[in-house]
Amino acid sequence: MRLKTGLATFAALVLLAGCGGYDETTTPKPEEPAAPSAAPPPDCTNDASALRSYAPTGDVGSGKSVQEIKKSGKLVAGVAGDTYLLGSRNPDDNQLEGFDIDLAEAIGQKIFGEPGHVEYRVITAADRIPFLQDGTVDIVARNMTVNCSRWEQVAFSTVYYDAGQKILVGSGSGIETPADLAGKKICASAGTTTVDNIRTLVPDAEIVTAPDNSRCMVKFQNGEADAFTSDDTVLAGFAAQDPYAEVLKTERLSQEPYGIGVRKDRVDLVRLINQVLEYMRADGRWKASYDEWFKDQLKVPGVQPPPVYGR
Repeated sequence: MRLKTGLATFAALVLLAGCGGYDETTTPKPEEPAAPSAAPPPDCTNDASALRSYAPTGDVGSGKSVQEIKKSGKLVAGVAGDTYLLGSRNPDDNQLEGFDIDLAEAIGQKIFGEPGHVEYRVITAADRIPFLQDGTVDIVARNMTVNCSRWEQVAFSTVYYDAGQKILVGSGSGIETPADLAGKKICASAGTTTVDNIRTLVPDAEIVTAPDNSRCMVKFQNGEADAFTSDDTVLAGFAAQDPYAEVLKTERLSQEPYGIGVRKDRVDLVRLINQVLEYMRADGRWKASYDEWFKDQLKVPGVQPPPVYGR
């Protein structure tokens, strides 16, 4: 039944919106960040050191990169266009919306002092680093995991969301744990940490890749893959739109801390983004965005990652 309705289900993507409620929490006002040490920090060598970013000290709007963006009249943001809850097109008005889109809008408003200056480029996961490096985009707000190997190529903001990898399967498929995928086909988006993770966790599975999440979902719905693995934020959106799919109720297979990606030499832009994230945590905008997009689908209250500085 699921295979017959696959294409119709996919055609109906992004037609739902999350809702629901948790008790309100009080968020503190942002404190003035401490000045970074004069001595350079150790190299990025592990998961903990990868989470450090540049403190938003001084006048974050006066740097060269930020001034270049102001002069251009637009902030070019690389985003997803097919990932419901994070970045997808609303079929009613054809506008992009989602958690990552809210962050990009807040950054653009900080730079220009008003909304309406963000130009979106829908990109694949594999595009993220090359498009930052060649200047196609100014920032990437596309569920991008922060790690040491990527810090060698680009720079990151502090972590704005802690996600984790999970697995989506067909209801009644008999697949209940990752071990049940041995000898089966599982789809993952090319150019993501997901591919390496699942290869390590289930070495006997056959990895099928696709350029983006929506095409992985099509492969799954058409029977070309027995399962689809990605971040829990991504899979929650697809499961909400396909009554014949479910996310395995297992522990996360990995930790996937999301950061805003920036070209490596544009440190002043990173500092500005980190200030935006601090204020969003403190004034309720982060929580409001989480509540709108994730709270009902992920079934857990949002925990705001604290900023970690030291670069």
